[in-house]
This record gives sequence, C-alpha cells and structure tokens, in this order.
Amino acid sequence: MYSDNISHSPSPQAMDVSIDISQGGSNCFDEDGRLKRTGTVWTASAHIITAVIGSGVLTLAWAIAQLGWVVGPAVLFAFSIITYVTSTLLADCYRSPDPITGNRNYTYMGVVRSILGGRNVQLCGLAQFINLIGVTIGYTITASQSIM
Repeated sequence: MYSDNISHSPSPQAMDVSIDISQGGSNCFDEDGRLKRTGTVWTASAHIITAVIGSGVLTLAWAIAQLGWVVGPAVLFAFSIITYVTSTLLADCYRSPDPITGNRNYTYMGVVRSILGGRNVQLCGLAQFINLIGVTIGYTITASQSIM
C-alpha cells in the first residue's frame, strides 16, 4: 500500500514587497510618471541604422542589380524619401493633439488610437499583422533560395 508521509502545513503568507518612489521634484521622471529617456544622438543613430539595414541588407544589392543602373538607384532614392517622410510624420505624432502639452504616445498603436481612434485601430493592427506575415514569408523564401 502507498502511504503519504508528507505533512500538510498551511501555506506561508505572501510577503508584500513594494517600492515607494515619490516623484515630487525628481528629475528622473517625465510629467506622465514614466522614467525620462536617456538616449543620445549616437544611440538614436545606432537604432536607426539597425532598423533601416536589418536583414534586408543581404538582398539589397541583388535587388538593385536586377533593376539596372537607372531604375535601381531611382527606386532606392524613392524609398529613402518615403522612409524619411513617414518617420517625420510618426515623430510629429509622438505628442498629440498638441506637440508640447499633448499626451505622449509610446507605441505606434497608441498614435493610431489617439489620432484616428475607434475601428481604425483594429484595421491598422490587422494591416500590421498582414505586413508582418508577408515579410516573414518573403524572408523564408529568400533564405531557402539562398541556401539552394
């Protein structure tokens, strides 16, 4: 026969551990209570370079070569203008509705929610996921062709 020799004592009480951070007069917090960002021009440049280059750098030269000497650089220049315009629009939406006193938008979906609101948030989220799936499929196909 099986015998249970384990004594069942009452569960230990949960210990409450909390840190009280007062924000009165502190230079570490923004006006909305989040920690201030400590980035510099160098860290921002590093993030931009890694975001723009990414894994697409592996196929960029091949894609431009397939387009030729005239169309390839023209498309590359057009995409750089599109990237610049969209990044400045997104930067302008960081605080909305007022650029100085407006609420901060920490995510892309936060921007869409504050500017467009309602059903557009769901549609934008759906478009983002479709784009993510398409890019994933594209990278998978490119990787398999490169392996061959």
